[in-house]
Amino acid sequence: MGEQWRAQFDAEVSFANGGGLRTEGFRLDIPGREITDEDLAALFVRHLGLLMVAEVRISAKTIIEEPHKGGRGVAGEPRTGRRLVELSHVITDGMITLPGWPAPRIEDWLTFEASRANYAPGTEFHVSRIDMIANTGTYLDTPAHRWSGGDDLTGVSLDRLADLPGVVVRVPAGTRAVDRLMLAPYEVTGRAVLLHTGWAEHFGTERYSAPEAPYLTGDAAQALADAGAALVGIDSINIDDMGPQAGGVRPAHSTLLAAGIPIVEHLTGLDALPPSGFRFTAAPPMVRGMGTFPVRAFAVVDA
Repeated sequence: MGEQWRAQFDAEVSFANGGGLRTEGFRLDIPGREITDEDLAALFVRHLGLLMVAEVRISAKTIIEEPHKGGRGVAGEPRTGRRLVELSHVITDGMITLPGWPAPRIEDWLTFEASRANYAPGTEFHVSRIDMIANTGTYLDTPAHRWSGGDDLTGVSLDRLADLPGVVVRVPAGTRAVDRLMLAPYEVTGRAVLLHTGWAEHFGTERYSAPEAPYLTGDAAQALADAGAALVGIDSINIDDMGPQAGGVRPAHSTLLAAGIPIVEHLTGLDALPPSGFRFTAAPPMVRGMGTFPVRAFAVVDA
C-alpha cells in the first residue's frame, strides 16, 4: 500500500440560510500529502453532506500520515416504479426567451383544407412551419456554441444527452452565485447536474432577464469539469452572470464546453424532482453546423 494521509483541522462554517457550526480537531482522509484550504473545505462539506454552505474557514491545519478509515456511504433509493417529469418550457408563436432576440414564428405550411386536393376523399393532413433562432425555449449548448471547431449537435454523443443519472442542487432563495462550496456535498461524476434556482417562475417576464438572475461561477464550473460531470443544466436565463459587472465574460460556458460538457439553459419544473434517483434526457435533433437547439428535457423518476 502507498502513503495514506489525513488532515486534522478546525473549521468554521457559515450557511446561506443563516446560522453556522464549528469543529475542532476534525480529521478527514485526503488524496495526498498536500491539500489547499479550498479543496479541504469542499471535501469537508461533501463528507458531512452539508447543504446551503456559504463559507468554510479552515484553520490549525496539519497533515498526518496514517491509514484511511473509509468514507461515509450514501444509500441509494429503491427502484419500485417511475414517473415522468416535464422540464421544458412550451415554445409558442411570438414567445420571448432572450430579450431583444427574435421570437419564433409558427404558421401553417399545408392546411387540412388545402391538402385534400392531394389525397383520396376523406384523407387530409396538416403541416406547420416554424422560423426561429436556435436559442429558443429550453435549449442545449454544445461545444460549437462557444468554441470554433468544437462538436456541434451531430458531434455530441447520446451518452452525454440521454438517460443520464441526475442530481438536483437546490440553491437558496436570493442566492445569485452558485459556487464551488454549494456543489461540494453532491456526487456529480457522470451525472446531469441540474441547478434549481427557482428563477424559472419569471420566464416570459421582464424580471427573467434582471441583472440579479442566478448563475454558476467560473470556479464552480471548473470543479464540475474536474469531477467529470456529464451535463450541467440551470433554470435561469443563463448559466453565466448576465449582470453589467460581468463585462461579457462567460467563464461557465467557456470551461464546461471546453471540457465537452453540454449545457441546458431555461429549464423549468425542477421543484418536482428529488435530489437524486432519477434519469435525465435533453436530446436535440442532429443538425450539422448548429451549436445550440431546443430540447424536450424530461426526467424519469424512481417512485
